[in-house]
Amino acid sequence: MIGEPMSPFRRRSRGLRRERIEASPRFSDGIFANTTGVSAALKKGTTFPVMREFLRGGGRRVPIAPLPSVSPLQGWAKPAETGLRATWLGHSTLLLEIDGVRVLTDPVWGRRVSPSRLIGPKRFQPVPVPISKLPPLDAVIISHDHYDHLDYPSIVELIRHDVPFYTSLGVGAHLEAWGVPPERIIELDWWESAELSTTDFRITAAPSQHFSGRAAADRNRTLWSSFALRGPRHRVFFSGDTGLTPEYEAIARRLGPFDLVMLEVGAFHPAWGHIHLGPDNALEALKLLGGGSFLPVHWGTFDLGIHDWDEPAERLIELAPSLDTHLMMPMLGAPIEPSRVEGVETWWRAISTLERRESPLEDVPERLVPIGEPID
Repeated sequence: MIGEPMSPFRRRSRGLRRERIEASPRFSDGIFANTTGVSAALKKGTTFPVMREFLRGGGRRVPIAPLPSVSPLQGWAKPAETGLRATWLGHSTLLLEIDGVRVLTDPVWGRRVSPSRLIGPKRFQPVPVPISKLPPLDAVIISHDHYDHLDYPSIVELIRHDVPFYTSLGVGAHLEAWGVPPERIIELDWWESAELSTTDFRITAAPSQHFSGRAAADRNRTLWSSFALRGPRHRVFFSGDTGLTPEYEAIARRLGPFDLVMLEVGAFHPAWGHIHLGPDNALEALKLLGGGSFLPVHWGTFDLGIHDWDEPAERLIELAPSLDTHLMMPMLGAPIEPSRVEGVETWWRAISTLERRESPLEDVPERLVPIGEPID
């Protein structure tokens, strides 16, 4: 885990960056908007009850001990035999190896996802590997500018890796202000693509249904995106943050089919409407995207919702078998090749079982859930 310098949190785009923003069909009256008209506002009458519940904490929103993890270094020392490998490092941070290209998504190594080093959601456990131990990277993708996806200290440390950053319109202003050379910043509007200069590899920004801003005054002045990654042999989809949107059908048609799909499943609540998926809608989104091996992200790292910390995982274990979903839930730091994953090891229950031993609830044993087998 790296240190916690105070994060600069308001940077406005100027010059050519501003011109590109104003030319976007998604930008009007000074802000970006979702295509479907969905906003980030809480449903009417729910604002104060939800905020009170969120701030109160309690329940099982934070695990009683760090979640199990493994070092990925030994696995990374050898190339992926199938050409496609993914390592979940926590929340929405993954190292993807796609046909020889290494891509890091939404890198967050900071202790808190907050403008403050003293308050705000705190990490459940350290990242399984420090940034200094990452292998050489070909690209870093940043979906949007919320603190749990765009982390100031992580960006500052990644500058030393001489890697290009691919991100949504407007987010580049943050990166440049923090020291990333402008020639290494590639901003994309939805459906725009960029080719990696040395390989046959394409990165495409695609629709998502969310919002942005690092301060209240900057709400929706930058864009939010999902990303499709296409190599010579494999295609991968990364959702960033999003709610369920019919635009996933267009993504499947224009950029699929996908060998690996990563969708956010944590930090959801009915009052939040349609700006986060949650496990049920993630499975619906997977269907709209045309399927593919499914690796859930955006859970098990920070307390950002009003649900038990393991609820996203347990709900997916409940639903996925009946939907014939190739669900993959690797332990933190474990490199996996999707075509070789045959089941889900419920490794997180090592902690949830300890919690239940302190209550009258019956222990839930750890087990392997094979693909297609309904659980009890």
